[in-house]
Amino acid sequence: MSKTPIRVLVADDSTTLRTALCALLSEFPDLTIVGQAADGVEAVEKARALRPDVITMDVNMPRLDGLGATAAIMAEAPARVLVISSVRQHRQLELSFKAIAAGALELIAKPEGGPEDMRRWARRVADSVRLMAEVPVVRRHRWNPFPPRPSLSHGAQVDVVGLVASTGGPPALAYVLGSLPREIPVPLLVAQHIATGFTDGLVRWFGSVCNLKVVIAKDGDLPLPGSVYLAPDGCDLELDREGHTRTPKSNGLHCPSGNKLLASLARAYSSRAAGFVLTGMGDDGALGLLELKRAGGATYAQDEQTSVVFGMPQAAHICGATQTLLPLESIAPAILEICRVKPEVAGAARSRG
Repeated sequence: MSKTPIRVLVADDSTTLRTALCALLSEFPDLTIVGQAADGVEAVEKARALRPDVITMDVNMPRLDGLGATAAIMAEAPARVLVISSVRQHRQLELSFKAIAAGALELIAKPEGGPEDMRRWARRVADSVRLMAEVPVVRRHRWNPFPPRPSLSHGAQVDVVGLVASTGGPPALAYVLGSLPREIPVPLLVAQHIATGFTDGLVRWFGSVCNLKVVIAKDGDLPLPGSVYLAPDGCDLELDREGHTRTPKSNGLHCPSGNKLLASLARAYSSRAAGFVLTGMGDDGALGLLELKRAGGATYAQDEQTSVVFGMPQAAHICGATQTLLPLESIAPAILEICRVKPEVAGAARSRG
């Protein structure tokens, strides 16, 4: 019995790009184009009328931009939204991450080459559409703004925290980072799967919604308390045994690798490290978290109810890597608890975004 094709709505104000993408995606038998939209208002109207499985969404469109269209669609006719953006224009990057915060699932950079580059790009879009089609459609989760601090048992003082995420990760991480005080006594190292070209925008967005210093790690850095480190484009982020950052070129399926980050924390800090695996598709982070647990570190994962995709946290839980599953709103309090931050200091932290 043949599988029902994935229904795709393409929204882009460029007639050339929209027509080319529709034509190239139509070559794949498992995808069917159900409609096109030339602006954000039309995208919302067609999403409501056609109920596509996946929408490819340009961010810079007339009448209503991709951010506004994504927010309206998630409120009125929830769908899986794949944002397509230029990585060379600051405003488009800014809108892209705001669209992610509004409920979009993934980012893909616009093509910049000739016909062959366009065909390769369309294949990447098709692969992303297939992956996104597997994600359950959910409205945005309403988080408790004043969660109780969880009661956690971890004997050693934690001196470094690693966070791993994929699909649904940027808004989840923004929420966690925005809930931490500037005075947090540990550095935070983040492995968020993201397409090449978007890391600078992600750093700026995280920096705008939290009180911490958010930077791209440089090879040989000694991570500082109150700072958040992300891997450079196309690289992994690890710590060597002396605790300095290493940013080797990524050669695996996931970039940056959550497994490599957490395993390096186990080697460098053992019981003085904590790891968290957040929402994401697949199983990255599970084996690294297990290695950290075996080294005596504190290990947690996001629960199913608050995950956009429970794949990565579930994999970590099934393999026995997690001490417990936590709702998203309890992750920042958990970090504060294991870092032994006083409640009055923690209470001063609130997101600026």
